[in-house]
Amino acid sequence: MLRRKKSPRRIEPTFDAASAKSGAKRTKAAPARRRTSRSPKRARRRGLLRFASRSVYWSLVIGIWLGIAGICLVGYHAAQLPQTSVWAIPDRPPNARIVSVDGELLANRGATGGQAVPLDEISPYVPMAVIAIEDRRFEHHFGIDPLGLARAMTRNIVAGRLVQGGSTLTQQLAKNLFLKPERTIGRKIQEAVLAVWLETRFSKDEILELYLNRVYFGSGATGIDAAARRYFDKPARDLNLFEAATLAGVLKAPSRLSPARDPEAAGERAQLVLAAMRRAGFVSDRETATALTQQASGAKRYLTGSEHYVADMVMARLPALIGDMRTDIVIETTIDKRLQGVAGDEIAVALARDGERLSVGQGALVTLDGDGAIRALVGGREYAASQFNRATDAKRQPGSAFKPFVYLTALEAGRSPGSVRQDAPVRIGKWTPENYDRKYRGPVTLAEALSQSLNTVAAQLVMENGPARVIETARRLGVRSKLAANASIALGTAETTLLELTGAYAALANGGYAVTPYLVRRVTTADGEILYERDPEAAQQVIAARELGMMNSMLREALEAGTGRAARLGDRPAAGKTGTSQSFRDGWFVGYTADLVTGLWFGNDDGSATNRLTGGGLPAQVWKTVMSAAHEDMPVAALPGDFMPEVAALPVRRPDVASGDGQAPVDRRATGTLAPPGEVGGQAPARRTLFDLIFGG
Repeated sequence: MLRRKKSPRRIEPTFDAASAKSGAKRTKAAPARRRTSRSPKRARRRGLLRFASRSVYWSLVIGIWLGIAGICLVGYHAAQLPQTSVWAIPDRPPNARIVSVDGELLANRGATGGQAVPLDEISPYVPMAVIAIEDRRFEHHFGIDPLGLARAMTRNIVAGRLVQGGSTLTQQLAKNLFLKPERTIGRKIQEAVLAVWLETRFSKDEILELYLNRVYFGSGATGIDAAARRYFDKPARDLNLFEAATLAGVLKAPSRLSPARDPEAAGERAQLVLAAMRRAGFVSDRETATALTQQASGAKRYLTGSEHYVADMVMARLPALIGDMRTDIVIETTIDKRLQGVAGDEIAVALARDGERLSVGQGALVTLDGDGAIRALVGGREYAASQFNRATDAKRQPGSAFKPFVYLTALEAGRSPGSVRQDAPVRIGKWTPENYDRKYRGPVTLAEALSQSLNTVAAQLVMENGPARVIETARRLGVRSKLAANASIALGTAETTLLELTGAYAALANGGYAVTPYLVRRVTTADGEILYERDPEAAQQVIAARELGMMNSMLREALEAGTGRAARLGDRPAAGKTGTSQSFRDGWFVGYTADLVTGLWFGNDDGSATNRLTGGGLPAQVWKTVMSAAHEDMPVAALPGDFMPEVAALPVRRPDVASGDGQAPVDRRATGTLAPPGEVGGQAPARRTLFDLIFGG
């Protein structure tokens, strides 16, 4: 079998002469060197180009899809908003501006705690401080600040926590005006959409004015004017640099940084605001240094001042006058702001000076004019500590301050100031009233008895005329509280309010006409439209001229020579009556001139006994101070009434002591009022129980 001859290996031609000579082995080595020296670099370059191109491609693809997703997301959440054609700035919650009789602000009431003010009526430091700390690029962005947002994100990432927000003032305004305080992506998207809309509709100044009047500053104050008055007791136009920085600093955390809650934290934040203002070029180094030395004067923890008792009364009565409050209103009151301040200060000073010594914790005051207009009203020692109005809502025993109704009833029954009664032990059933000093003076005139506040004589007069007639007299003059028809009413054991009692005394000061105390004269809108105006009541005379003159003569003697001597006003005619309830629980003084009547009460909220407080002590002293201030520059006027004092002769023995004046006893059966049985002039019982003192007779 023939073998196939093995063919020789084929040698490829080459252009390299050296390789041709060296044979096949060198020919195979050359290509190997080329692969190791050049191919890796080209491969790397090709790989980088391929990666870059793919990165760009996929970045574009992802960017496009993210853009589409973002547009869809924005569109979805924007679609949840109403149509732009109906977008409008919602009305600010209405504010009630309560002013004095002279038009001075007493208080603001409403959801915001203050009124809206134009930008040009706000201290220029305020917008500078707010822009510096909240939105430095406010004047340059279009509602959204991408640079500010990026800066905030960077700082937050570096800090590892939320240290800076990226919202602009316009976004914050949009949130406050239209949105709920939710922390969601949807709410942020809607906030941005609304911010852009606001920027297209309003100028920067208008947006800033809206913001400053709508933002919350803590402690119930919404808006810059409310915050200025709440913390510093001044209008927004009067804020100094440090106060403006303080309020701007509050915006970050209104509850935590409130200067009323944490003055130290508020001060530290204010320093950061001042530094931001300096960096922004709003203030100079000198202004900053001066501001750092200023104190935020008057920052109050709570609403303070006696005028807030008045404001609460006004708001409680407002619905009956105008119904629901639908717009900003101005309520014109009868309050004399200067007198209101004097009255509130005097009660606070008196309690600070004598409260501990007398074991007295509270006081109240009411001042009326002859028409019944309330010129001053203080409901307690300090409104911030207690908002309970003791002048209108607390019912207390008036003690001897009730006796004028007893004596007026007797005068109307035919008695006179010169009528004589025995100051002697009295027994009415099981009740045996005693005088304050537990002494008896024998025969005394009614004028003396009222001046010295003798309980025995007052009890006798109730015996003669009957409790029902005394109650009718008190009702006629304006006391509306429930009064029990028993003999002890002679000593003021029936409870009443200070406002009622003071209003009843007003008839003695104004010529005998009943009054209904009132506080609101007129209510208007901010534009001047009248919503309510008080119609003067028809005057009803409830005390005849003769009896009025006699009562004023007797009560004037109570100030000149009786228990109310501490209340004398010098040459100005004045009259009044002290009152002290059982166990020294309450001290009263109600007095008047021809121009004003003022009532005072001191005691304790829990009804506990004081340390021998009497109406002729602290109440009479404060009454004199307040009434002296109230009558500055007022002409002296005589008390009303027609009476010429008589000279009484006190006989050794008077056969008709009980009925008086030698007149026949009044037949109570004819009037349907029976006098309680009693004895006068006998020996005082050796022993009485507490039950007899309280419930006897």
